[in-house]
Amino acid sequence: MKKNIELSIIIVNFNTYRFIDKCLKSIYQSNFPRSQLEIIVVDNDSKDDSVSLLKKNFPNIKLIQNKKNVGFAKANNQGIRQANGNYILLLNPDTIVDNDTLIEVVSFMDKNASVGITTCRVELPNGTLDDASHRGFPTPWNAFCHFLGLAKLFPESIFFDGYHLGFKDLNQIHEIDSCAGAFMLIRKRTGEDVSWLDEDYFWYGEDIDFCYRVKKAGWKIMYIPKVKILHYKGVSGGIKDHSREISTADRKTQILAARSRFEVMRIFYEKHYRGIYPSIITSLVMAGIRLKEFLNLLRYY
Repeated sequence: MKKNIELSIIIVNFNTYRFIDKCLKSIYQSNFPRSQLEIIVVDNDSKDDSVSLLKKNFPNIKLIQNKKNVGFAKANNQGIRQANGNYILLLNPDTIVDNDTLIEVVSFMDKNASVGITTCRVELPNGTLDDASHRGFPTPWNAFCHFLGLAKLFPESIFFDGYHLGFKDLNQIHEIDSCAGAFMLIRKRTGEDVSWLDEDYFWYGEDIDFCYRVKKAGWKIMYIPKVKILHYKGVSGGIKDHSREISTADRKTQILAARSRFEVMRIFYEKHYRGIYPSIITSLVMAGIRLKEFLNLLRYY
């Protein structure tokens, strides 16, 4: 008889040997009933010992092994196609899940039928909020204020900090525009409504694109600060300052991650904003992206 699976957790792994073990253990140690849970790990051709560790220590998970790195969006979609749960949780391998987190967010979704996506407090090792988990959409104005530093100068301004929604009360449940794929609980029907993740995004950006389409389809996206996860963040790419020392990413991978970060900005704008804003705004946005990319890549050469 087929199990009644409530929650399917999809984890895309790429060379996170030192972290995925702790991540999976935290899931199994949580209060969520194991009988209602399945875990699907999609490995993107890791070169470390991730796969052997998974086979040895976690024989009950579903493991999909790709022969090349197909990207985050495509790998997640592979896992989603194998999922049986009413809810799909996209979870990064460099995370630790608190005991009550899974059961709380699923319970919240059960009680709120208009909510398509829920996230929790995603906390960095230094105790601060992972700002990618609490986002506004990157309109030209929001991006301008963010990259020019106006959002930092006026962090509680609805006018200047639309990029990270700094004017919202982080201690209360509230609606947001977008959350991070590090922890994204999705109602299965919601994902099916928008055909899941856009595979034009290889690394980064697929989460905000997905949230954009989910909101456009009429679903709510909610932030629940009552529960949390720990996110080391950037372990696979090695480009984040707070995790560069613990990442095993080589220089080639770091450059790929850095380039991907800016490429997704162009892709998102082309898909969702080019037809909305005048050509002069588009030219300025693209020039700004090129400049930021050039300055960012200098550190790797």
